[in-house]
Amino acid sequence: MFIVPVSRRAAVRARHFDSLIDNAFDQLFAQPAADSAPVRRPAIDVSESERGYVVTLDVPGVSREDVKVSIDGRRVSIVAEARAAEAPAAAEGTEAPQPTERVILRERATPSFARSFTLQSEIDQASSQAKLDNGVLTLTLTKRSANTTQLTVN
Repeated sequence: MFIVPVSRRAAVRARHFDSLIDNAFDQLFAQPAADSAPVRRPAIDVSESERGYVVTLDVPGVSREDVKVSIDGRRVSIVAEARAAEAPAAAEGTEAPQPTERVILRERATPSFARSFTLQSEIDQASSQAKLDNGVLTLTLTKRSANTTQLTVN
């Protein structure tokens, strides 16, 4: 067995290299729909305390209703998709309003974000919280205590 010393700088470079290869692989083999924008993989910040984790990521242009966070044991998955701007709806019993403008060029796409990661401890969903403020999603995830037992109802 060999022990190879690795500096922090080398570890950071290795993570960047892995991310570069993963992104290139995803771009080569992903099959997005013709009219959809690619799904972005936002960078996350994770901090840990004795009680839990705080996860922060940027999801600009996404409203609270369009964010879905799912927790399965130690696995956390986040999916967020902004809605495209829609034409105003017609009032009941009236005709739909005729658009007065037509789109000549549209370069901005509705953003979609997806990210999954695994933490070291299981998460207690009941006491965890999520907050979206100015495009920044902050998850406060509480660790499940070792004393917590799961009951099954027959």
